[in-house]
Amino acid sequence: MAACTISTPPLSISLSSELFSSKRDGPNSLSWSSSFPSINLYVDNSIPPPSRGAPKQGFVVQAAWTRRSRGETAKKPNRKSWKQRTDMYMRPFLLDVFFSRKFIHAKVMHRGTSKVISVATTNAKDLRDTLPSLTDNNACKVIGKLIAERSKEADVYAMAYELKKNERVEGRLAIILDTIQENGIIFV
Repeated sequence: MAACTISTPPLSISLSSELFSSKRDGPNSLSWSSSFPSINLYVDNSIPPPSRGAPKQGFVVQAAWTRRSRGETAKKPNRKSWKQRTDMYMRPFLLDVFFSRKFIHAKVMHRGTSKVISVATTNAKDLRDTLPSLTDNNACKVIGKLIAERSKEADVYAMAYELKKNERVEGRLAIILDTIQENGIIFV
C-alpha cells in the first residue's frame, strides 16, 4: 500500500490596518483599527503523515501492560498480575479490622514480611476492665486511637485498608478509620 501525500501551496495571509479603516476616516487616520499591526501568517501543509510501521526506539516511551490476555492467562495461570507484584511495595502497610460479637480486633501488618507492626483489641486485660462495652462506638474510637499511637511509635505514618467483598465503609468501621485519620495517619 503506497503512502499518499497531499501537497498544497503555503498559505500567506496579510492583515493590515487598511482592511479595518472605514471610508470616511481615510487611510491615514488615527482610528482604533489603525493601531493593529500587520500580521503575516505562514501555514505549511507539507508535513508527511505518520508511518504505520513499528514505533521508533527511544522516541515514545510505551506504558507497561497491566492486564494479561485470556490466552496468556490460560498458558500461565499461576503468574501474578502487575498490580499483584507491585502493590506490596507501593502500599506496604495494611490495616486489618475484625469485628466479633464480643470484641473488636485491629492490626497493622507489613505486606512483604508479614510482620505485625501494631495491634489493638478490646479483649486485652486493660481495656476489658475499663470499657463498659467492648463493641460499641466508644470502643471503636479507643481502638482507632491505640492503632494510630502504636503505629507512630513504629514509624508508620501511612497505611492502606482494602475493603472485602460486599463491605462498605460505614458504621463501626468508619468510626475506626476516621479516628485513625484524626490521629495523624494517612490512608493511601
